[in-house]
Amino acid sequence: MRIKQSEFITSAVKRSQYPEDNRNEIAFVGRSNVGKSSIINSLTNRKKLAKVSQTPGKTRLVNFFLINNDFYLVDLPGYGYAKVSKSEKESWGKVIETYLSDREQLKRIVLLVDSRHKPTEDDIMMYDWIKHFGYDCVVVATKSDKLKNSEFKKNEKVIRDTLKLRVEDKLYFFSSLTKKGTETLIDNLFLEYATNID
Repeated sequence: MRIKQSEFITSAVKRSQYPEDNRNEIAFVGRSNVGKSSIINSLTNRKKLAKVSQTPGKTRLVNFFLINNDFYLVDLPGYGYAKVSKSEKESWGKVIETYLSDREQLKRIVLLVDSRHKPTEDDIMMYDWIKHFGYDCVVVATKSDKLKNSEFKKNEKVIRDTLKLRVEDKLYFFSSLTKKGTETLIDNLFLEYATNID
């Protein structure tokens, strides 16, 4: 599958602001500094589709991007950034929870974790939350260009054990810098829920 077209549609904080055209949605979520905007830009081959901020924790809205005029890629607020107030953290949590609650169009959630480190308590909580809501979840380990070849297997085991992934649960490694395996990742994340396949 090729992503030929991607465009920003809207930002939302409440349900009434979400698109209402019933297209399938695939949401990306992860810690503030995990490289969420970078991977969205890599997969869509657009340098500035999702804003890459030098300051983690800038995305506070639910951002909808229309892909191939077919389905939405949804960018959820980053979590776990230490330098925001408790009330800000709570408001972001509510924004995410509002979106995850009973969103029929939401078909899959892509949880991004840092391939170099053990998933944090926030990552574990987010993964458990996704499973609690009953969504299909795929885990993508970002920044894999920073790993030596000898570290992949060990780090995969750490991520799987920490999140308690089953053997059949999907985990992919990806680097927005090298973009190696982009087409395969696009197929694995989106193809199942795309309707216009080219």
